[in-house]
Amino acid sequence: MALAINDIAPDFEAETTEGHISFHKWLGDSWGLFFSHPKDFTPVCTTELGAVARLKPEFDKRGVKIIGLSVDPVDRHADWAKDIKETQGHAPNYPMIGDPEYKVSKLYGMLPASTSGDPLKRTPADNQTVRNIFVIGPDKKIKLVFIYPMSTGRNWQEVLRAIDSLQLTATHGVSTPSDWKNGEDIFIPAALPEEEAKKKFPGGWKSPKPYMRIGPQPK
Repeated sequence: MALAINDIAPDFEAETTEGHISFHKWLGDSWGLFFSHPKDFTPVCTTELGAVARLKPEFDKRGVKIIGLSVDPVDRHADWAKDIKETQGHAPNYPMIGDPEYKVSKLYGMLPASTSGDPLKRTPADNQTVRNIFVIGPDKKIKLVFIYPMSTGRNWQEVLRAIDSLQLTATHGVSTPSDWKNGEDIFIPAALPEEEAKKKFPGGWKSPKPYMRIGPQPK
């Protein structure tokens, strides 16, 4: 079954390029970004892994731990990292899970339970559904899921934007409009009584419609 928002991110143990991990223990009290790939040495994924490495300071600033996955064995990831460094300017600076038995991919609903066989004999198209991004909160619950086809590279600026919204709304109980960026106005939830809203937003708000209360982003 596919994992849904607010499901607990399944725990697992796995070998990575930075050693053996137990996922929940590795995540600790941090936010997490878990993103997956169908196979090593694929062009779109090569650009994505390099882009995430380049943007790691942005994820660090937000307190987000990064971990990747490809179904190929860990020793292949090390060789792939050399290509990523050469072509993208940045090698992965975060752990990459090896999933040659497809255990994690199956656990997260990215491959059917019936999947089996030598991963090195499978093509990227055989694993094309292993293209998920999971944003996981400190409570170990899934907060956001993106799924991209193999032909479309992922937009990491959108991922960062979404994380900004997730963290803001988790902390302050507000919501953000379409295309919102950090620092812009937010929505005050309708469930918040007016007297409490006045305390939280003493400068007031705009109400273009009865169901809309638009206020400044909380600090």
